[in-house]
Amino acid sequence: MGLLQLVVLAIIQGVTEFLPVSSSAHLILTPMVMGATDQGALIDLMAHGGSLLAVIAYYRKDVGAVLWGMVEVLKGQFSGPNAKLFGLLVVATPPGILAGAVLYLTGAEDLLRDPKIIAWASLIFALPLWAADRFAAQVGSVEQKGWKAALLIGLAQVIAFIPGTSRSGITMTAARALGVTRTEAARFSMLMSIPLLAAMALAAGLSLYTHPGETPASFGDGLIVLALSAVTAYAVIALFMRLVERIGLLPFALYRVVLSIAIFLFILS
Repeated sequence: MGLLQLVVLAIIQGVTEFLPVSSSAHLILTPMVMGATDQGALIDLMAHGGSLLAVIAYYRKDVGAVLWGMVEVLKGQFSGPNAKLFGLLVVATPPGILAGAVLYLTGAEDLLRDPKIIAWASLIFALPLWAADRFAAQVGSVEQKGWKAALLIGLAQVIAFIPGTSRSGITMTAARALGVTRTEAARFSMLMSIPLLAAMALAAGLSLYTHPGETPASFGDGLIVLALSAVTAYAVIALFMRLVERIGLLPFALYRVVLSIAIFLFILS
């Protein structure tokens, strides 16, 4: 696999994973646009691993709080803020994990890798992303909203398995519609990504183990993608969290519309 394709894939994964523009759509479309072969399970594993390292590093205090909250829950202590955050993530995580497992085990995920599906999903979910951000109140965090809000955001994450929807986009849409502030919506969305990214990396690892000869990349290629994806994702998270309150989500909704139009033009050509 060429160095240019590795660099492009790593940067695209790092840039798009935590922005509400759909990383899966960009990763599927990139080989098509470049006229290259699909990157294979090893690169998927390393790309998601890089994003996972980035979000853990950036939210290391929150990750520590979640882990301490788990310890508190195991001790029967449920009232503290750490235990509450851990409980909310426990409520929000299973729908996405189960949906991903069903798609992976049935092979249905391959049926969704159609550019037309990506284009329509990118376009359709741009409107609620903008509307929720434009018209909903900003009055608190998911912790203040409680477990029902966490469950609704977790259920919204199921839709993200349609490429073009965007996991961060649909979860932030749901959180904003519930009145969660932009910063807190982004924070909870990114914390939710940790178990899902870990599961996706595990799935890619299992695919690599069961079909070791089907990947066009070497382990050295994977390390390049891991490092570039991690550095890029960390920088993007830091920039996004600084700007999201100021610029809102409209620029990302507009980008999704432009992306959808570009995909349709690409299909026609």
